[in-house]
Amino acid sequence: MVVLRKSDMSEIHYEDEDEDEEPGEVIESAPPLKIGEEREISNSGIKKKLLLYGIGRDTPNFGDEVTLTYMSKRVGETELDSSIAFEIPVTFKLGHGEIVKGLDIGVMTMKQGEVALFTLPSEMAYEDAAPGKVPADATVQFEVALISWITVVDICRDGGIVKRILEKGKSEKQPSELDEVLVKYEVKLDDGTVVAKTEDEGIEFYVKDGHLVPALAKAVKTMKMGEKTNLLVQSQYGYGNVGRESENVFPPVPPNSSLNINLELVSLKAVVDVCGDSMVIKKILEEGEGLVTADEGAAVTVRYLAKLEDGTLFEKKGFDGETPLEFVTDEEQVIPGLDRAAVTMKKRERALLTISPQYGYGEMEIKKDLATVPPSSTLVYEIEMVDFVKEKAPWELSVGEKIETAGKLKEEGNILYKSKKYQRAEKNEDVTFSDDEQKQVKALRVQCWLNGAACNLKLDNIQQVIKLCSKVLDIEVNNVKALYRRAQAFMVNADLYLAELDIKKALEVDPENREVKLIYKTLKQHQAESNNRDAKFYENMFSQPAKLMHWIDANSAFVSWMLHTGG
Repeated sequence: MVVLRKSDMSEIHYEDEDEDEEPGEVIESAPPLKIGEEREISNSGIKKKLLLYGIGRDTPNFGDEVTLTYMSKRVGETELDSSIAFEIPVTFKLGHGEIVKGLDIGVMTMKQGEVALFTLPSEMAYEDAAPGKVPADATVQFEVALISWITVVDICRDGGIVKRILEKGKSEKQPSELDEVLVKYEVKLDDGTVVAKTEDEGIEFYVKDGHLVPALAKAVKTMKMGEKTNLLVQSQYGYGNVGRESENVFPPVPPNSSLNINLELVSLKAVVDVCGDSMVIKKILEEGEGLVTADEGAAVTVRYLAKLEDGTLFEKKGFDGETPLEFVTDEEQVIPGLDRAAVTMKKRERALLTISPQYGYGEMEIKKDLATVPPSSTLVYEIEMVDFVKEKAPWELSVGEKIETAGKLKEEGNILYKSKKYQRAEKNEDVTFSDDEQKQVKALRVQCWLNGAACNLKLDNIQQVIKLCSKVLDIEVNNVKALYRRAQAFMVNADLYLAELDIKKALEVDPENREVKLIYKTLKQHQAESNNRDAKFYENMFSQPAKLMHWIDANSAFVSWMLHTGG
């Protein structure tokens, strides 16, 4: 423990204002004090005068355990109390007024290593007289040197798990529910009896699965990698009201026992649910370079060992002289699970993929290089992203490159459409152009919209069909394909009147168009069926006066309008 003497406080030097410090919360919002400057703290009546700068930016918070030295005195008089004189720092929890309540407020504005003089009004100091030392209404000054503090967190906000941060983590990374963590711990009862302890290498577990007692997983989710903490755990988050029997070399835990746990988060392996349905799980074994991932349409190079769940190796690429695998993502060149996972990976990233049959080979039996993959097999890939080359973003392309890209996408979209791969074909009809560029690519753009409408019609995305065809008709008012496909969409939506308008317009432009004439025939059939249904409805209604009157009452506004217009 560092002890600051009053005589040598002014000789302390701090080389780096941005050096790491204990976590906390800055209380003051006003500009920082300069040495020798004095200011009231948040209209509390407490004045603070800065004597020596502290380190970093953080300050302690309510509930934290602070360690400091201090000297107090009445204003203009001799010393009242001092820990400095005895060269013994004091430790106490902020917010409980263990020395005086005004001192707590002042300390919450200090940084590590800071020295300040606080002037406290009587109601913030010794409100009741300090026997034989100070009157009840006296103004008191405290000279304080803040050595350090331990952040205290009530994890569940019920006092059930209280965490004291003994050593800050070396990284900002915190575990999520899916992640795998490596921890070390020692668990004691209130009397100091050790009831559980990890080996020197620690133990791994998935956060979602928990380990030992409920408190462990809850606490780990609040920790940063490398952090060391002490947990005070009440029985409901420990072994509960049943306790635990003797286990290995450790004695039993009595029912309703509180626990004291020293816990270290050594490392974590991030786990990602790639598709959001728990069918493709990626556990990151080694972080990749930078922040950029492959994304869709990237040309990737990977190496991997592919196994069945029982460990049978059925394929390897890029190992033992084998050539790494190269493919373009989102082009169905590999199984869906491998494809989806690849787009989430950074260069040089290593990961373990667990792929369910739905994203693997399904119910098929597949003969691979080293073994046969049985039907409905879960696959495990240990994979490394060796390299990837991403497609240029639209704003990075020249006009010529955009036109060339759009042409390729259109042709690829046509092939995919003929192969009945409508979902992927629809993606290939999306190319972005500025207003000036659109003038140069009008015909190509119209064709892409029309192809997109055809794909969306197959996918039953009716509103998207109407939207795309309408965009075409805004440019080419007599485009027969756009009128035809929009009419099809209107008919699916039972908008027979709008469908008829588009069909008649198309026949005006191309009276001999076979497809339009056929759909017009279909429309007439739909209209006849609709008219027959209406006729039966009204015939049935008018044959039963009671039902007719009920219908008139329920549709009085419509009947009034019909009579008024002569409809």
